Amino acid sequence: MGPATKKNLVLTGFMGTGKTTVGRTLAERLGFDFVDTDAMIESQAGPIGEIFERDGEEAFREMERRTARELAGRAGLVIATGGRMMLDPECAACLKPAAHVVCLNATPETILERIGDTAQRPLLDVGDAPTRVRELLAERAEGYGRFIAVDTEGLSPDEVADAVMARLGL
Repeated sequence: MGPATKKNLVLTGFMGTGKTTVGRTLAERLGFDFVDTDAMIESQAGPIGEIFERDGEEAFREMERRTARELAGRAGLVIATGGRMMLDPECAACLKPAAHVVCLNATPETILERIGDTAQRPLLDVGDAPTRVRELLAERAEGYGRFIAVDTEGLSPDEVADAVMARLGL
């Protein structure tokens, strides 16, 4: 089976749920290429925090849409998306038809523990990061709920990869 016939695997979910780490593991197991959309954007426009500061959040969201359009024509990829990317209708319309989409989940406490320094995350660089994480998770719950869910709580990256593959029958 050549790459052109391999359906992409898109990982979505809140920051700190393991999309990049698990994505690399899944790509290796499946023999797919790994793409991190945030890393793609940063390689072209600089650190995300600087993009938000310099150009604003909407400019960053447009960069995500451009990245989604670019990836839409490719196959045989594991794609780790930014936390809000697949909630954007245009991004989802580009990536979802040719992909399995899985949403990785974790509790707010685990997310904060995994993230560490929230000052490096523009949406969490606020006085009360734990409250902000809960607010954003609540805002995104319905959107994330449209995708196959895999809970990452208490699991190693390999165990999460096992769970994703089991959910998809791979």
